Amino acid sequence: MNSDQVRTRTDVLDRAFASTRAVLAEVQSGQLAAPTPCASWDVRALIDHFVGTARWAAATVSGGEQVADEDYAAGDFVARYDESIEAALAAFGSEGALDRMVALPFGEFSGAAFMNLAATDQFTHGWDLARSLGYPTDLDPELAGELLTRARTAVPEAYRGPDGVAPFGPVVEAPPGACPAGRLAAFLGRAV
Repeated sequence: MNSDQVRTRTDVLDRAFASTRAVLAEVQSGQLAAPTPCASWDVRALIDHFVGTARWAAATVSGGEQVADEDYAAGDFVARYDESIEAALAAFGSEGALDRMVALPFGEFSGAAFMNLAATDQFTHGWDLARSLGYPTDLDPELAGELLTRARTAVPEAYRGPDGVAPFGPVVEAPPGACPAGRLAAFLGRAV
């Protein structure tokens, strides 16, 4: 499989990473204590989460050694995210990764379904970051619409609950005229 075939197979994840990375590149160290739409996290904790989750996803899909918790927001967090992106894209793009079954804390999924969950998580946390810093939140409208369509079938009520307890919050009504990324965020439990 050549690199173009791998990119095609991982395009949704790659685009989600690119969207979030673009927002992350604008974060200044003085903004790390700002609150986020995820009530239990400030910007520092949000960055730690999505950088760490990308590494965890890479290790999980490849069957590699799990990563330890780190303060990814310390120092050059964009470089740390770039490393995580590279690892995740390589892991999901490897031969057979999208076909194998992966055990997660909340169920067993194909590698392809897990990649879509990872893309949704990464993209939505980019929205969280943009929202918390007052940046535009109309991130990659085409991708946001695609992720929302997939999330509507992939996120059952059993995965919903209070912030910090369940992977997703209860569905929130998006205001009229909300952008696709805002509608996705509302579906996943964010006030838009």
